[in-house]
Amino acid sequence: MLENIEILKLSIIIPAKDEEGDIENTIISIHNILKTNNVEHEILIINDHSVDSTLEILSSLEKKIKELKIINNSGKPGFGLAIRQGLENYSGDIVAIVMADGSDSPKDLINFYFKSVKNYTCVFGTRFSSGGSTKDYPVLKYIMNRFFNNLVRLIFRIKYDDITNAFKVYTREAIEGSKPFLSNHFNLTLELPLKIIIRGYKYKIIPNSWKNRQAGVSKMRIKEMGSRYMFILFYCLIEKLLTKDDYKKSR
Repeated sequence: MLENIEILKLSIIIPAKDEEGDIENTIISIHNILKTNNVEHEILIINDHSVDSTLEILSSLEKKIKELKIINNSGKPGFGLAIRQGLENYSGDIVAIVMADGSDSPKDLINFYFKSVKNYTCVFGTRFSSGGSTKDYPVLKYIMNRFFNNLVRLIFRIKYDDITNAFKVYTREAIEGSKPFLSNHFNLTLELPLKIIIRGYKYKIIPNSWKNRQAGVSKMRIKEMGSRYMFILFYCLIEKLLTKDDYKKSR
């Protein structure tokens, strides 16, 4: 796709809980576009205690796609715990977090990958700035998203306006340097990028598209997430205030 750019292995981590309606298409579309662009990759699916036919679908696909690896979450269920298990088992130089429901675009994944490889930097997506887009975004979720993201921008004095967007690409260096992680649920989508920013790792912000799932139901419960997000927000704020320039790196 791009000349004179080193090709680094990409690991895609996809947490999946009861995603029988979307998971096959998500995996095949990602695998096909990466294969077409000659990107060495692995796809790690973290089966998070699914009770539908998700595991059966994955087992069938695993026989056809050698890059696909299934990890069964043997601990407590949770979106964040599933991703953290993936982050302990990936082998790539760069790692992407992708949703199982097909809401993230494979074309954006390719774009993010090459942007990351070019300067070995993390790449954060934004759906709400110029060039970004959403389709059928739930109204209540949108209101809560905009309120919380603007709160984070104000407190941490950053320009990034979509920090809770799970769709991001990280370098191995940044992931390892941001451990340990505390979040067990969707609040990991806040903890990961905030630690990257606080600890001075390079990152770029580029627009991405998002569309609502076509099958199944969202596993995120807004009522349950408020306190969890606020805990991580204040945890990261304390780190920022107390460590100051301890993690500062050249950009």
